[in-house]
Amino acid sequence: MIKNIRKARISDAKQIQSLINFYAAKDLMISRSLNEIYENMRDFWVCEENRKIIGCCGLHIVGWENLAEIKSLAVEKTKHNKGIGRKLVEICLQEAKELKLKKVFALTYSPGFFRKSGFKKISKSKLPHKIWAECCNCPKFPGCEEEAMIKNI
Repeated sequence: MIKNIRKARISDAKQIQSLINFYAAKDLMISRSLNEIYENMRDFWVCEENRKIIGCCGLHIVGWENLAEIKSLAVEKTKHNKGIGRKLVEICLQEAKELKLKKVFALTYSPGFFRKSGFKKISKSKLPHKIWAECCNCPKFPGCEEEAMIKNI
């Protein structure tokens, strides 16, 4: 049972970075500097177990489009298939709803996971150019195989 999901705190930054960069080292997501984590701390939700961050996910507002991105979704490898990622996404979607956003998207190598939460595949070209700022720093750009998924709120 998932008990402790909460907004991230400054003291969580190093654990969030470690979790994200574990998967980034496997080319499964974009790495994050500690500075990026601190600057975007308000975006993050975390799942904590015994004072250890075992999952994280961010909801990043993308400007004037009434659009936000689910990003940096990561769950400790030993905690997969326990519903933690799903719950983190649900909380981000709830926050998006409270903020009166109209759409939430994700760029992912796991489209099936997002499909189960009601996301649908779209062409990356349908997303605003503003979202590509981070992609330009990725070594896989422009040949990235992530899929764009979107959900209406």
